[in-house]
Amino acid sequence: MSAGEGQLEDDPTGLPWIDEHAEEILAPVGAVWPALLRTVERMTDGGAAPRYARLVGCADTEAGGPRPLEVGSAVPGFHVAALTPERLLVLAGSHHFSDYALTFRLEPLGAVRTRVIAETRAVFPGVKGRAYRVAVIGTRMHVLVVKRVLRGVKRRVASAPPAASPS
Repeated sequence: MSAGEGQLEDDPTGLPWIDEHAEEILAPVGAVWPALLRTVERMTDGGAAPRYARLVGCADTEAGGPRPLEVGSAVPGFHVAALTPERLLVLAGSHHFSDYALTFRLEPLGAVRTRVIAETRAVFPGVKGRAYRVAVIGTRMHVLVVKRVLRGVKRRVASAPPAASPS
């Protein structure tokens, strides 16, 4: 997708657009939303994420705040900047080389399918920022990570117990 295509109409971050990826999931938004929140909570589990967050000087280096995620919750590298249940989750962060946001938007596709869209926005100031951009965006490492998160949401939905039907 070229810059400008498919961008969120209401960008809450004010950052330049980088890219967008999507995954369609065979489940209603009500089932996908908690899977998204849980996947985001788990995406930085383990010791490597906090160590990396400290190494690059992230503003958010540890998990904290309310669970399930709410505005003000944090995972290493990100904090929840905005949240509209079953619709929008904006993760924002900053470190020595970048200010960035990862926005997830859920779009119902009828009653039983949902499209999860992940949009990245970021700025990479200075020479070190440009070098970091090459290392993360230019190598496609960022794309692999975002797609892994989207697949994780899909797997979590697929492995969730079926919702109880009303009697």
